[in-house]
Amino acid sequence: MIKKVEHIGIMVSDAERSIQFYEEVIGLELLKREKLNPQVELIFMAFPGYPDMQIELIAGTGETYPEKGVVNHLAFTVTDIDKAWERLKQLNVKLIDQEPRTILDGVRIGFFYGPDHERLEFFQSKE
Repeated sequence: MIKKVEHIGIMVSDAERSIQFYEEVIGLELLKREKLNPQVELIFMAFPGYPDMQIELIAGTGETYPEKGVVNHLAFTVTDIDKAWERLKQLNVKLIDQEPRTILDGVRIGFFYGPDHERLEFFQSKE
């Protein structure tokens, strides 16, 4: 059901400064930038040749991504988010989103809490 760690979401105060840092200091490359809404931009970066493990820089705040610490969430790729979500409910996991939602042209996500109130995400790509 769970395939891999999808990405780690990091809150940033300056998108351009953070992109430059992760490119020059860490050696990541910019994969894509997308506006989630007028207040929030998502920036995905990865090591060259390894797009399967990404860092998501979250620039901006608002209702969708209230600032909850520097490391905002850890996301896991799932093959069937609806089935995975039902399993969370059966296990009485505390949900942030009541149901998975669709963003960015077909990607489906859902947030929930881990045992120490850490924010976790299930992620199902549109493919």
